[in-house]
Amino acid sequence: MPNVSNYASYDGLGLAELVRNGDVTATELLQDAYGAIDAINPELNGVVSRIPDLAEAEIAAGLPEGPFKGVPFLVKELGVQMKGAPSRCGSKLTENLVAAYDTELATRFRAAGLVTAAMTASPEFGFNPTTESVFYEPTHNPWDVGRSPGGSSGGSASMVAGGAVPVAHANDGGGSIRIPASCCGLVGLKPTRGRVPTGPSFGDWLNGLAIELVVSRSVRDTAAMLDAVGGADVGPPAVITPPERPYMEELTRAPGKLRIAWSDKALSGVDVHPDVVAGLHETVKLMESLGHELVEDQIEIDWSDFFEALVVLWTSYLTWAIDILANDVGRSPSFDNMERVTVELYRHGASLSAMDMHNAMANINTVSRASGAMFEKCDLFLTPTIAQPPLILGTLDQNEIGVGAREWTRRVFDWVPFTPLFNSTGQPAISLPLHWSPDGLPIGMHFAAPLNDEATLIRLAAQLEEAKPWKDKRPPVFYAE
Repeated sequence: MPNVSNYASYDGLGLAELVRNGDVTATELLQDAYGAIDAINPELNGVVSRIPDLAEAEIAAGLPEGPFKGVPFLVKELGVQMKGAPSRCGSKLTENLVAAYDTELATRFRAAGLVTAAMTASPEFGFNPTTESVFYEPTHNPWDVGRSPGGSSGGSASMVAGGAVPVAHANDGGGSIRIPASCCGLVGLKPTRGRVPTGPSFGDWLNGLAIELVVSRSVRDTAAMLDAVGGADVGPPAVITPPERPYMEELTRAPGKLRIAWSDKALSGVDVHPDVVAGLHETVKLMESLGHELVEDQIEIDWSDFFEALVVLWTSYLTWAIDILANDVGRSPSFDNMERVTVELYRHGASLSAMDMHNAMANINTVSRASGAMFEKCDLFLTPTIAQPPLILGTLDQNEIGVGAREWTRRVFDWVPFTPLFNSTGQPAISLPLHWSPDGLPIGMHFAAPLNDEATLIRLAAQLEEAKPWKDKRPPVFYAE
């Protein structure tokens, strides 16, 4: 018998309020989370390892009085390190790897009062916008189990969308918070580069492209989490502008009349699915009805040069990271312990020179200037989050024979041509669940803002959550006690 009636209907702050009021204990919520995982994970395969001993020890030690005190939480097995928890990155190469220490973000998650119950799936080393590693086996989308939940934070997104927990860790190097948020009907905010700490392990993680936060079911959970974990840690390579006020206060502040540029065309020229285009056009009309000014426009960059830069930045970092991990576990990277495409990406990264890296970084500078010019004319930029509805599982197979680094990267960004630009510029961007296809698949809408302006995104997201609520939408696979 569940300890909380309608457990899966609560967001994280709602569960924390029950704990503060004495209506339920953290231990009881942890039991409810494991019950929910038991119910939905056999169909979804989003949780790949449970850590009950660590979770119970956190509770026994006394939870901090944070905004999420007692709330069950999941951490992706890629990025954040939690001492004593698996950190396998979706790969057989690192199948026995356990984190030896807490990263700063793990410390802040704990300080927020969260209780980490389990670890979630990612594709192998995160280089895939779907979550289908050979090591973990595919993760399924609760809206259609034959489709992908997105990636690389697909394990977290599938479990939040399915009601196992209200909020879960995610990170984003090319869209990996926003893509699964779109695929699973969730809120997914990628903050400004440097807003959330990546230390001490990383400074500019993934050559500056990657940043950490969560996927959630409510805008207020995302705002509260950013308040709880944001801010520089010790000795970062750069310190960014702090927010004017707590992000939770932005929830009740009207966004005012915004000038929003929009485009339904991908910078790469790839076709955008009609259901996705329809969702964007509906969103434009909704925004106009709320009093905003919508202007069709486009950020002008040379996609082919940008694409080549992404190949260099991704594969060079992947090679470096794999070598570090291989040294940690005392193994050599090979086809015996990595997926076939991963090996090709690793080899390509190893072939690059310092000049290749400098050329790539020069391109990113050019792209950032072009994006900055757009935001001289508008407050936000609106596109779809991804070019297609959630993919059928198996469409992007990282273990396919004969696929090289450029071909794989092209396939990846053909599906997700909208998100990677803002990893490169460092700007904040959010995916909101504002549209569903005729066959019931969620399709996210993507808003990007100038550097350091998460506040406008949160104000607008709160307005849209009220104007077109999504909290009562439930996928076919959803925890119902």
